[in-house]
Amino acid sequence: MSLKPLLLTLFCTLGFSAISHAADLQPLLVANQKSSIKVLLEVSGELKDVPYEIQFSEFPAAAPLGEALNAGAVDIGALGDAPYVFALGAGAPLKVVSIIHAEGRYTTAILALKDSPLNNASDLKGKRIVTTRGSIGHFLAIKALRSVGLSTHDVQFIYLLPSESRILLDNGSADAWSTWDPYTTIATTQSQAKVLASGDSLLTNHLYLAATSQAIAGKRQQLDDFVARVDRAYRWTNSHPEEYAAAQAKVTGLPLAVHVAVAKGTHMQPVEIDDTVIAGLQTTADIYQEEGILTKHIDVSQGFDKSFNAQRAPTTQASR
Repeated sequence: MSLKPLLLTLFCTLGFSAISHAADLQPLLVANQKSSIKVLLEVSGELKDVPYEIQFSEFPAAAPLGEALNAGAVDIGALGDAPYVFALGAGAPLKVVSIIHAEGRYTTAILALKDSPLNNASDLKGKRIVTTRGSIGHFLAIKALRSVGLSTHDVQFIYLLPSESRILLDNGSADAWSTWDPYTTIATTQSQAKVLASGDSLLTNHLYLAATSQAIAGKRQQLDDFVARVDRAYRWTNSHPEEYAAAQAKVTGLPLAVHVAVAKGTHMQPVEIDDTVIAGLQTTADIYQEEGILTKHIDVSQGFDKSFNAQRAPTTQASR
């Protein structure tokens, strides 16, 4: 056989092999909270040329998303510090495979009405704080109280979803609201709410991509690729805040100005899974146990997989 036909045969064989290999990859089942990850990947162009199918499932909040991961109904999903601790506490066979650090003034905050006599965390003694139980807002309230020598026994917690929480703050049924973006930005821009405490210095502000042990064992190639796409997508948002905000506004129905403010005021940076990160989450778990919210000790180190660090693009450690 001459060289040209031989090369053509080889090319066709390799091409067919690559196509067949891609077709053999099982779909990756991604838990999507209010379309956040899907919108992120779509607008950044990271859903193009994916060599496997991505099937998104929608969840209204972190708690049901964690339950789906626990049940193995999905392969991977994004959770904040507190919800991930609760998922581990429920015995979910999960491992963190990627971490994104969110840096911004009001990523999480405790808010009060603009004409409220409250001005800082010390003023919360004897007051009513509305938040979502087990959320990052709940944890921020605990950390803020501790930072000024108070405890959860010094306040009254009211546990509601964010949509209901703002109503209580506005009508005076709650003195403060501990929540996260975009709710913090909505309240501070639309109602001129004041910030009593910010999570910028009190929390790690990490978003964890957690995968089931079953997915790690059976879909490692898909997970490696997906994690890299999410990394690139978040880096893209830092330099394209208006485009990212416009895509989010179409899905959430919130004012475009709110999403623009959040996107411009927040810097997203991938970080490695290391002992410092793990120790930070252990602190979260220990505090929840001390508060009686968790009934047993949780060793969070079992919920991380450092092997995924080697598969990711080079990252810069964000300040924590």
